[in-house]
Amino acid sequence: MFTSATLDIMDAVVGWLLEPVIISLLALVALALWELGLALGERTGGVRRMEANGDAAAVARRAQRRIDRADLLARVGPMLGLMGTLIPLGPGLAALGRGELDVLAQAVTIAFNTTVLGLLVGILGFLIGRLRRRWYDAAMARLEGAP
Repeated sequence: MFTSATLDIMDAVVGWLLEPVIISLLALVALALWELGLALGERTGGVRRMEANGDAAAVARRAQRRIDRADLLARVGPMLGLMGTLIPLGPGLAALGRGELDVLAQAVTIAFNTTVLGLLVGILGFLIGRLRRRWYDAAMARLEGAP
């Protein structure tokens, strides 16, 4: 059904993905921390200052962009974490079959670390998104109800 060449190509392509996945996860962790800082600023008066301008359309646009970024973190972080979990496990299990426990240990360590990072990004994205929805919905309600 599958040739050795096909499987070798697939293994090579999947192997090449591990480093970009790890780099992307680290970038998402940095972005999640940045978004957390922005959310703290929004909570401590940023949304109120935007609301004070009285421009509901501008508040809605900013809210949409910021909520979309948080949603992206909540969805993509766990996906990349799962990729980072599965990619090293193939070679790790093959190494186990050859009795190379040090290779397996390294693969499992990478798998667990990427899982935790992906979940961390997902949790932060989810929480920030939920909080932002609440804050911006309240601000829009006040803007639309104001004379």
